[in-house]
Amino acid sequence: MRVLFQLEHNKPTVSAITSGETMNYPETMDCIEIKEFGDAEALSLTSRPVPKLKQGEVLIEVSASGINRPDIFQRKGNYPPPKGVTDIPGLEVAGRVFSTASDVSFPKSGDLVCALLAGGGYAEYAKVPAEHCLPLPSNLTMEEGAALPEAFFTVWNNIMDRGQLKSGESFLVHGGASGIGTTAIQIASSFGAKVLATASSSRKCKICIELGAKHAIDYNNEDFVEAAHEFSKGKGINLILDMVGGDYIPRNIKCLAHKGRLISIAFLRGSKYEVNFMPIMLKQLTLTGSTLRPESNENKAKIAQALFKNVWPLIEKKKIAPVLFKTFPLAKASEAHRLMESNTHIGKIVLTTNKALL
Repeated sequence: MRVLFQLEHNKPTVSAITSGETMNYPETMDCIEIKEFGDAEALSLTSRPVPKLKQGEVLIEVSASGINRPDIFQRKGNYPPPKGVTDIPGLEVAGRVFSTASDVSFPKSGDLVCALLAGGGYAEYAKVPAEHCLPLPSNLTMEEGAALPEAFFTVWNNIMDRGQLKSGESFLVHGGASGIGTTAIQIASSFGAKVLATASSSRKCKICIELGAKHAIDYNNEDFVEAAHEFSKGKGINLILDMVGGDYIPRNIKCLAHKGRLISIAFLRGSKYEVNFMPIMLKQLTLTGSTLRPESNENKAKIAQALFKNVWPLIEKKKIAPVLFKTFPLAKASEAHRLMESNTHIGKIVLTTNKALL
């Protein structure tokens, strides 16, 4: 297997338990399944066989797993896993590499990593393509590490790769206090952008500014279109990252500068809305979007490589950090989902297993 990058870090590793096929391979694991589509009570703790590795994969003994909005969509029956992917929810984990396929040279058994998954994170063990793993930064806990992959992969892919955000440009992120929002603020500001964020309360706005936003808007009390024009001194916003959709779509278009870019990554208010395309043509705007889960393994590996090169050093230097709001034991996944749906959290919500390292 081609190794995209060689990882060198100071995080101590644990003695390898297994390497490739072994007699010690665990048979069963605790995990969360969706009994039937519906509310948070649809999540149930159960036991299932530990997944078997294919070529190019590693098995991670999971210490912590991040909660993400797509998990809620999946629980409700609106976001099915890709073909061939487990129905166990969970798109990111942190833990120890328990075993590797015979063709994997990195990571090695015993390495401490965080990883992006297409599914299966709400479990004591999860398998993942080796190239989707990144070393756990030496200054982060397992819980913090589990809060990295989904948000950081999503933000980098959209604002830096697709959005081509440049130093000195203006950047607006909606939902600035969410896991995506807190990540986008830090990455964009670290690379020289002037960041404007929206949030649902003055408390959340304060957090956005502490993370690097130049200004934050309480959208319940202020018109973000008017604020965006004032923020940009009438020039408009160069790049907008939106997960709201609905009536935000035409309002975002009003905010954009000449040759501005709008990137949609979710539609919490719906994906359909009547839009006047004349401003799009006159201002030469770019409207695009993406979703991370169905991206090819090769593209996800390229994003991992870019993050390791450009962002991981900033994490190690404590210039960027995941914002961890609350942790729950794996068995209380329903409570974690209810908290996310309440929209009172700031940053990430994480599940922990009994596999936490001592």
